[in-house]
This record gives sequence, structure tokens and C-alpha cells, in this order.
Amino acid sequence: MAFVQFTDVSLAFGARDILKGASLYLAAGSRAALAGPNGAGKTTLMKIAAGLLTPDSGERAITKGARISYLPQTGVVVGPDSVFAEAEKAYGFAVELLARQEEIGRLLEGSTEDGGQTSRLLEEHQRIQEAVEGSGYWRREERIREILSGLGFREADLGRPAREFSGGWQMRVALAKILLENPDVMLLDEPTNYLDIEARSWLEDFLAKYPGGVLVVSHDRYFLDVTVREVYELWNGKLSRYPGTYSAYEARRSQELEQVFEAWERQQEEIEKLEDFIRRFRYKATKAAQVQSRIKQLEKIVPIEIPEGMKRIHFSFPPAPRSGAVAVKLEGLSKAYGANRVIRGLDLEIERGMKVALVGPNGAGKSTLMRILAGEDRDFEGELRFGSGIQGAYFAQDTAERMGGEGTVEEEVLALCPDSLAPKVRNLLGAFLFRGDDVEKPISVLSGGERSRLALLEMLLRPVNLLILDEPTNHLDLTSKDVLLEALKAFEGTVLFVSHDRLFIEELADRVLELESGAKPRWYVGDYRYFMDKKALDAAEGGPVPVPGRPTPGALSPARSPSGSGLATGPAAAAPPGPAGYEEDKARKARARKLQKREEEILARLEAIGSQKAAAEREMGLPQNYSDGSRMKRLAAGIEELDREAESLNAEWERVAAELA
Repeated sequence: MAFVQFTDVSLAFGARDILKGASLYLAAGSRAALAGPNGAGKTTLMKIAAGLLTPDSGERAITKGARISYLPQTGVVVGPDSVFAEAEKAYGFAVELLARQEEIGRLLEGSTEDGGQTSRLLEEHQRIQEAVEGSGYWRREERIREILSGLGFREADLGRPAREFSGGWQMRVALAKILLENPDVMLLDEPTNYLDIEARSWLEDFLAKYPGGVLVVSHDRYFLDVTVREVYELWNGKLSRYPGTYSAYEARRSQELEQVFEAWERQQEEIEKLEDFIRRFRYKATKAAQVQSRIKQLEKIVPIEIPEGMKRIHFSFPPAPRSGAVAVKLEGLSKAYGANRVIRGLDLEIERGMKVALVGPNGAGKSTLMRILAGEDRDFEGELRFGSGIQGAYFAQDTAERMGGEGTVEEEVLALCPDSLAPKVRNLLGAFLFRGDDVEKPISVLSGGERSRLALLEMLLRPVNLLILDEPTNHLDLTSKDVLLEALKAFEGTVLFVSHDRLFIEELADRVLELESGAKPRWYVGDYRYFMDKKALDAAEGGPVPVPGRPTPGALSPARSPSGSGLATGPAAAAPPGPAGYEEDKARKARARKLQKREEEILARLEAIGSQKAAAEREMGLPQNYSDGSRMKRLAAGIEELDREAESLNAEWERVAAELA
């Protein structure tokens, strides 16, 4: 069984410890996420696992002949070749193997001896043949087209030079090459950054069938939840392992962190009191002894370290100005680029307070509709009217390119910040990944991602009642997404948004507008889960079918509520339970208690499995075991058995959690 592992690895940059005694094990079938705040060293750890960095101490070991492929977060360079030819370079290792096979053939033809050399050459020849066949080399054209199509490339794109595409699409080519290499272990650093929902869904399915091991860094919770079965967390240089799904990791870790946060907050209060006393009485002779006592107390405090990215930050919008009941109304809106009609006959009324997700494949017109709503594209057919008192703000994907300013990051935000939020400016900047010296950077030196985050924060500080957001989460980490999501959920105004983060959509949207290029848009009066369920049902039945208790989406003629004052809001409220409902409620609560008990048992067993697996992995990492083949096989078999049990328990845990929900 191929594997890569390192044991007790440590690495420091200057005075900072990036890794302190870290151990990690990845093998065929491993599905692991690497979590931790920005700047914790996740990319550094990936590079060590890939063999691109050498640690200061510890051991890195891989199975002989195992192939490890690494997808960096940025910095991919493509040549002048076509997209297809660039992807085909993934088979470079197979070409080298075939060249070696030909060389072996020539050696065997000229060989006259019957000794061990001939046997070894024949064995190597056979191994090469198996490796090339297993790589899919002989059907590479079919595989290349399949994978490029899954990642969003059209047939017409395959012959175009790869360098003509944007940086995001070039990253898709790089990802395709990693998948085509079919390595024993894949190390993927933010593979979903430039993928839309359709491509992410395809990648999720691909990884579910992939036989090798995977270690992934991602800021997409949904992607992690359906992909991984264990989580390694890197925090303050320490690497900890959590068995189970990403959601299970977050639930368990939040309980642990709560105690750390409480202790940190108590310590901050104590430090603040001591420093305040010292500051007030430093120069007062009658208080000299007490001041010295406080200074000594302060010096003895061992600070509790919490990375900036994990500190709790709460943000709320300025109050939304009052507006009419209808925020936006569209009648017969259509948009074409030459003969290509991307939006056709859109009739829609959006009420105040709605959170509307625009979904659809690339090229369906989502960004086009956003620009029309924002007033940046007036070349359309039909009518667009805004309700009384509407004050809007628009965040575009190219916002970074438009941003100017002469001041620093902090000065720019302070100039826009309401007085009530001014004392929290540093925390707000931290929530959007501007930490430490970053707040003093001049606007002119910011990267594209930094400009996008700053523009988003500035927009959120303005008092508006209509937000039009095109991919607002692209440059945010999980903590920043949480801050933005909670603020948007509490926002009293109207939100229209496009996002490729499925969990973000599920948490925020209460309506879905589906766009398909050239087709009539469809309106779904329900959240994203309802939209997906309804799509699946329509696909199974061959067309729209009424769902009991839920409105049926159709062409955009939104149903009126009984009062006639807006869109229908969904199913009618359920009637209160009668006498028979009491027994049903009692049985339901008993079932819930039983499920909760089983959930606790599963989590306890998963924790025990994690400890057992960690112990076995430590033994595999002991030098004295390297030469003991039978011992290593037993340990590997034991780990595989534990992985199978953990996988079964995780599946059961998901069923139990779903029923509890």
C-alpha cells in the first residue's frame, strides 16, 4: 500500500515555529482536510508532504515508487500549447516509462545470459506495463476530454492556447493535470477557488471514486463535508488529528475552543486592568510599590495565544434605510450579445428583505443581470424599476481593478466607518484578513485579492437597503465567510447575490432564480435545498411536478400572497397538534433521545479509533519497524480496518444527525 508520512517534523522561520513535532499519515483511500487559520503554515506543510521543502528535524517517508502530486494555490505557469496539449503533459511520467520499457526491450534482445539480470529486467518490464495501463495512458484522449469537460471547458476551448485564458481558468488546467496524473496521493491547496458550483460538484464525484489518498485545503465547507473523513488542524505549530467529517470536527473543536476563548478573554481583562493601573499611577510616588507589584504580575503572565484568524468578531450593518415593500421589479427583461441571447423575458418582483441567489452555469447571464441591476449595463430590452427609497450598493468580480485611493487600509476604512463602529475598526479589518502590519499598507500596493476584500468591507459599512453581490466570498477564508454570512442574515434590506460556495447559498438564500443561457429563467419560492430537491424531482419525472406543501416553480409569474401585497412566502403554517398529536410528539421526543445517545456513542468510538490509528501510525514511523515487513503489513492492515470502521460510523453518524435535524 502506497503512503506518505512524516513523523515529529519541526520547522521554524526565524523566531516563529511553523511546525512543532507534527506527524501525518496519508495512504490509498485517505480523505483528509488540512484546517487552520490563515498564516498557520498549511501551505508550508503541504510543500513538506510534497517533498518541496525540507524540515529542520523529523522524518519524511514515502513508499518506494509512490507518486505524489501537488496543486499549489497560485503561481501555476502554462506554456503556449493548447489546453488539450497542456493537459496531456500529465502523462509525461508514462512517456518516460515507455521509453525505459523500450530500452529494456533492447537490453533483453542483446542479452545472452540466463542469470538474475534477465529476470530483473523482465520484472521491471512487467511493472512498467502495469503502471502505464493503470495510468489510463492508452485512452488518454477520452480521459482528457472527460476531465476538462467536468471542470467547465467546452470542446471549442480545447484547441485554444492555454495562456489566452484568465488566471482562474489556467488553474483549472493545472487541476486537470493533477487529476490526469492519477497519483497515489494528491495534495490540493484550495482546488475549489476558481470553480463554479457545477465544476465543484463534478470534482466531489471524481474524488469519491478516486482510489488514491487526498489531503486538501479549502474554504468551502460543503465541499469538505462531502469529501473528507478526517481533519488535521494546524494551530500554533501543533498538528492535531480529528476523525470524522468536517462538520463533526468543527462541532468538537468549537467546544474545545470555547474554553480557550473564555480563558483568553479573562486574561485580556486582567492584562487590561493591570496596564490601566500602571498607566494611571506610574508617576505617583504614593503608589510606587503597588505599581511595581502590578508590573511583576504582568511579567509573570504567560499569554494565551489565539491566532488572529480565530478571534471572535461580530459585525452588523448600519441600519438599512426604509424602503417600499417592492425593492425591484422587472418586466420582459431580455439581454443579447449579438445573436447570443443570454436573458430571455424575465418578469420578476423582488420584495424588501428577500435574500435571492442567482444560480446557473457559466455564461448563463448571472453577472450580466447583476450589472443591469447595478445600472452599469443599460443596453437591454424590457423594463427595470426600483421601489421607493431604494439605495443600492454593488460588489463586482472586477471591483479590485476599479479601486483607487491614496491612504492606508485603516485610513480608508475609518473615513467611511460610522462612529459606532470606529472603535472596532481593527477587528473589522481582521475579519477581512487585514492583520498586523497589513492595516498600514497603502492602497496602491494591495494585491487584487486584498483590494476585493477591502472594497467589500467598505461597501458593507455604507447605509443601504439593496445589496448586489457578485461572488463576495472569493477571497475570504472560513472565519471571514462566517462574519459576512451572519451580517447578511441579520441585514434588514434586500440581497441579490451570486456565489459558488454551496453552503453560503444554503445558509443565506430564501429564494432562488435559475438562469440558463437563452432559456426563460425560473423562480423558486424556497431555499437552495428546496431548489435542488425540486430540480432532482423534475429530472426524475421529466418535468415540473407539484410538491405537496410547497409552491411549484414555473415561468416567472410570482404568486401573490392572500393580501395581494407581495410574493407568496411558501407553505401555509401547519395547524396546531390535536390530542392525537400529543402521543406523536411524545414518541418523537423518545426517538430523539435515543438518537442523541447513539450519536454520543458514535463520536466516542470515532475518538477511540483516532487514538488507535495514531498509535499505529506512530509505530509505522519507528525506524526499527522499517525493515520488519510483516510488522509493517500488520500495522497497515490494522489502519485500513480502523479506516473502514470509521467510514461506516461516519455514514451512520450522518444518518443519525440528519434524522435529529
